[in-house]
Amino acid sequence: MSNVFIFDHPLMQHKVTLLRDKDTVQKEFRELVEELSMLMAYEVTRDLPLKEVDIVTPIGPTRQKKLAEQKIALVPILRAGLGMVSGMQSIIPQARVGHIGLYRDHETMEPVEYYCKLPDDIAESEVILLDPMLATGGSGVAAINFLKARGAKKIKWVCIIASEEGVRVLHDAHPDVAIFCAAVDPILNEDCYIVPGLGDAGDRLFGTK
Repeated sequence: MSNVFIFDHPLMQHKVTLLRDKDTVQKEFRELVEELSMLMAYEVTRDLPLKEVDIVTPIGPTRQKKLAEQKIALVPILRAGLGMVSGMQSIIPQARVGHIGLYRDHETMEPVEYYCKLPDDIAESEVILLDPMLATGGSGVAAINFLKARGAKKIKWVCIIASEEGVRVLHDAHPDVAIFCAAVDPILNEDCYIVPGLGDAGDRLFGTK
């Protein structure tokens, strides 16, 4: 499947295993999500444009490369996506941050937007959409729909664990959106949790039930 990137770096795989462990406590879980997000940021930003600039080192003048003026927006899906922001920001400190809040209507089972606050230059920004889990794909598809309706043109989806179904649904709905994840699990259970997954990422990040 094109435009889908699954990280196999040993450090990432090690940290994913620790995240999955039910005995990993809240503080460690939160730190692991931040560390994984930081590691993933390197690959997610691999295609950022560069420009050449003239500088002077202590030895003398030289022409070197630095990031071009590409606007970047980090957009976590509330609430679990918040856990990925600080790790990403540590690598991309110039990124602006927006937020999208979604919930699932229990009757229609469709995602409903309850909050959306985005940078005013979202249409000119490369948008990195953050959520630790990609389960059914419904919320991801909806979030991308909302972003595109507000003018976003270049969007990347970044999660830690995805299901095969979620990847397929998101890719089919938005083949132009690159999907980045550290693991893909085979199935969903009857409650639409990823199996084996890691449970509810939001609850484990914030200590709620």
